Amino acid sequence: MPRRKGEQAKTVTDGSAEHQFLRLMSHEMRTPLNGVIGMIGLLQRTRLDGAQRAYADAARSSAEHLLGLVNDLLDYARLEAGKLEFDSEPVDLEALVRGVAELLSPRAHDKGLEIAWSVAGDAPDVLGDEGRLRQVLFNLAGNAVKFTETGGVRIAVERTGGTDARPRLAFTIDDTGPGVPKEARERIFEEFGHVDASDASRFGGAGLGLAVVRKLAVAMQGVVTVGDRPEGPGARFRFEAVFDAAPAAERGAPLAGHAVSILSPDPFVQSAAAAQIEASGGAVAGDAPVVLVDHSGRSLAQGLAARPVEGRAIVLLKPSERDLIARYRSAGFAGYLIKPLRRASLAERVLAAAGKSEQPGPPPPPPPDDDRVVPGRFSGTRVLLVEDNPVGALLAATLLKREGCTVETAASGDEALTAMKRARYDLVFMDMRMPGMDGPTAARQLRARGDNTPIIALTANAFAEDRRACLEAGMDDHLVKPLELQSLRASLSRWTNRADRAKVAV
Repeated sequence: MPRRKGEQAKTVTDGSAEHQFLRLMSHEMRTPLNGVIGMIGLLQRTRLDGAQRAYADAARSSAEHLLGLVNDLLDYARLEAGKLEFDSEPVDLEALVRGVAELLSPRAHDKGLEIAWSVAGDAPDVLGDEGRLRQVLFNLAGNAVKFTETGGVRIAVERTGGTDARPRLAFTIDDTGPGVPKEARERIFEEFGHVDASDASRFGGAGLGLAVVRKLAVAMQGVVTVGDRPEGPGARFRFEAVFDAAPAAERGAPLAGHAVSILSPDPFVQSAAAAQIEASGGAVAGDAPVVLVDHSGRSLAQGLAARPVEGRAIVLLKPSERDLIARYRSAGFAGYLIKPLRRASLAERVLAAAGKSEQPGPPPPPPPDDDRVVPGRFSGTRVLLVEDNPVGALLAATLLKREGCTVETAASGDEALTAMKRARYDLVFMDMRMPGMDGPTAARQLRARGDNTPIIALTANAFAEDRRACLEAGMDDHLVKPLELQSLRASLSRWTNRADRAKVAV
């Protein structure tokens, strides 16, 4: 059952020996795999000819497949061992769903798919285990991306009943893939179950991801189902459960009184953008003064999408299309948004565009650039990297240096404490598990002597207890290895901007 903040975690069975074994195996298996994936990633960013790039892409794909298999096996083994722990903390639904969509967006965009998300305005934030919810959504949405070849995937959260104190929420994942035949809809949630016997070899995976989802759904006293997508071909996966409502957190209605048009050939982009506009208090109309124009809707004969004759236009781009931002600005567009759209950014851009056309006097300052497309601007940032694994240290140091950081390294918690006595750093990246003094112990000692330097935990595990341990030790944030450039840049932006620092939740 869920536990309140501060209560001792309860587990279904003791199984401490099995749990310790799983944690050890997780670390020992993921660490070399993370190193392989990370180093191939560095190789892919060098100059390669066509054949070399194809070999590197194939090697990375195989390594990521193996890592996914290891993750599924370990997750399933932990569930079978009865090691189910559930927290009851406030969950920011928008941050949760946005994070899953953005994490999957590179994979989706590489396949030519759209991925979109939305949270209905009447779906309140709830008390729950954010890590478990993220795992359910990531498995369902990742499965949708894997089996969809054209079109896209949408993640949506809606309120389907309940009371103000205990709302019932539905987490829906729609895709435009082949769908799931009726005779296979129960089988795919079973261990090693597939729609077709050839799926394991064609798409990869042991068929454990959906089995893990069902076990987690049942443990959260919810239900997970699959059916046809009502609006057209494809599948709809749905996880539904009742949650306790979180203390009221006002999302605001910044677009109240504003109307927006949407021009996109993709129904998921259209529906998600409309839901985000409405959740922000705005309305969708065909002749609105601000128009969202999807770059993917341009004519093949044109390099840019046509700007509407009426209204202020905002172009929708994928992160890989950032080079087009300047051209669209020169073509008279009022701004840009990066897909998958962020509701807060959408509201900011719409208000900025509307302000330029409706308000007298100087225009308001433009919204800040999206951190998914802004190149690294961290020259002079002093970073201490604490990592005992040579491959992991090389990968992290290389990525940090490419972002302009000055990097010093330490191989243990003791070395980190010594380094921070003799010098000051803007940021510390610290591995959780090291011989001798580990990361949490080093963090506690640093905090005990009054050092408030931001500390970002590096962990090969995605277990909720590992995230909780790093925060309880006084660390400020956590990154899961293998490090991805996008998440690393976001962490650098967050923790080198003193005005925006805020310790993350588990």
